Amino acid sequence: MVSSAQKKWMKAVLFIIALAGLNIASSYIYTRFDFTGEKRFTLNPKTKAVLAKADKEVTVTVFLDGNLPAAFKRLKNAASNLLNDYKANAAVKIKVVFTDPLEGLDQQAQDTVLRNLYSNGIEPTNLNIKNDAGFTQKTVFPMAVVQAGNRQVPVKLLQNLDAAGNYEQNINNSIQNLEYVFSSAIKKVTTGENPRIGFTEGNGEPADPYLSDAIRSLSDSYEVGRVDLNLISKEGLDKLKILFITKPQKEFSEALKYKINYFVMNGGRIVWSIDQVSADLDSLKGKGQQLAFNNKLNLDDMLFMYGARVNYNLVADLNCAEIPLAMGGAAGRQRDIQMAPWIYYPVLLPDVSSSLVKNIDGIRTEFLSTVDTIGVKGVRKTVLLHTSPYHIEHNTPEVLSLQVVAETPDQRQYLHPPKSTAVLLEGSFPSVFLNRQPPAGISEDFSSGALSKPTKMIVIGDGDIFRNQVSGRDGSVFPLGFDRYTQRNFGNKAFLLNIADYLSSDDNLIDLRNKEVRVRLLDKQRLRGEKLKWQLINVIVPLLLLISFAIFQHYYRKYKYAR
Repeated sequence: MVSSAQKKWMKAVLFIIALAGLNIASSYIYTRFDFTGEKRFTLNPKTKAVLAKADKEVTVTVFLDGNLPAAFKRLKNAASNLLNDYKANAAVKIKVVFTDPLEGLDQQAQDTVLRNLYSNGIEPTNLNIKNDAGFTQKTVFPMAVVQAGNRQVPVKLLQNLDAAGNYEQNINNSIQNLEYVFSSAIKKVTTGENPRIGFTEGNGEPADPYLSDAIRSLSDSYEVGRVDLNLISKEGLDKLKILFITKPQKEFSEALKYKINYFVMNGGRIVWSIDQVSADLDSLKGKGQQLAFNNKLNLDDMLFMYGARVNYNLVADLNCAEIPLAMGGAAGRQRDIQMAPWIYYPVLLPDVSSSLVKNIDGIRTEFLSTVDTIGVKGVRKTVLLHTSPYHIEHNTPEVLSLQVVAETPDQRQYLHPPKSTAVLLEGSFPSVFLNRQPPAGISEDFSSGALSKPTKMIVIGDGDIFRNQVSGRDGSVFPLGFDRYTQRNFGNKAFLLNIADYLSSDDNLIDLRNKEVRVRLLDKQRLRGEKLKWQLINVIVPLLLLISFAIFQHYYRKYKYAR
């Protein structure tokens, strides 16, 4: 017979053994239950597919560590939680390292580290942090590097950093975007895919300095260069994945259009960034007025067949960028340079229903035209960008004057439904040259069928959307989307990178941008107004409860034992 004491000891031993076994098993088996409404801790099936196909060990180095502001700690914790899920679901080992690259270094060593990080695409962010003494500046690196074998890709963790420094919203958008940026980077380093992207030249397109940041940004993940359609062969076109036709100024010959049509028929992807109207701010500043007239690019029939039309008009939008203008100044005195809103530089609003432009900032444009879609069988259209509700359209030719900056616009005159300015076309496109003889100048066989292979293209009514600014003083290049005059970042670069990711792959990892993470932030205004009330509640209520319990216990014991 087993005594009751022995039974208790046996139960205690069994409990300890079970607890130890559970602890050992948990070190090998990782799981958790996601009870959040938006499923923030659940990996997308497309991410799991990328991890299952990985055949190389992956190292992820995250440069967020040390003494970070509260908002960036949230970003770090979100990245850590996500990468733990990656480690649990990957077919290979994923090593994760968090580090502060500047910790414990003197100024000279920090400068050396900063230069090395810059050369590898790791860019810091300088923050102005408010404290009791005022403001202090801190350098953080909201970046990561994903490496597999001899390939590595820099990953930008902080999205949509604006001039106003709205960190809470930026951090929330960044957390929503983490799964996309990490999954996309892991796919690139493990598969070794290196699609070729070409920016056209030879038809008056911008010179290399004005496209240098777009090319450099894409070069981290793709093989990128300039392509002269006048010289490229059929073999060269076959090697390209994406063709950017950016701000051409000269008319396209039928031979060039024949090559482009061949590229589309064979599944090539095209981004049309077209200026249908010729206007230039530098000429306008010199003369005060300028006649904006239509460009003759000879592309209308081609775009019409594919399902889009870039209109011959100019958009004037009250949601616009600013330009520097010389204001006032007495005779003999230097005139002041002031920033003034310029309605012909609209800031476009992304259509949030499309994952391709989800969670990116407004996009800066110059002398923009609207884009209409044409009904083409088998071609699906999606609006990507549109104007604000406060805009008007000027049919060209139109005289432009700098005097508009001194006028106060009547918002009622500008109130119109938003118009599309960039559209995505997907499907099988009809051939522009079906049953037509090859034009003069074609020596190779570029023949193709009546319909293209399934492919995609994007049509944008602005040729400057991917142009970076260049300093007229020393020729230095500014980042794409950065306005050197207002020191403001726009979403142009994010738009470019999203386009490249979307067009270069049929996996559509960009759908991961649909993930939403709701952050229940405290209402700071209400918090300040009700601060004293809640402090009193938190101090007094627990004391009242304790006193009430003591009184109750006293009278209960008196009643119980008095009987």
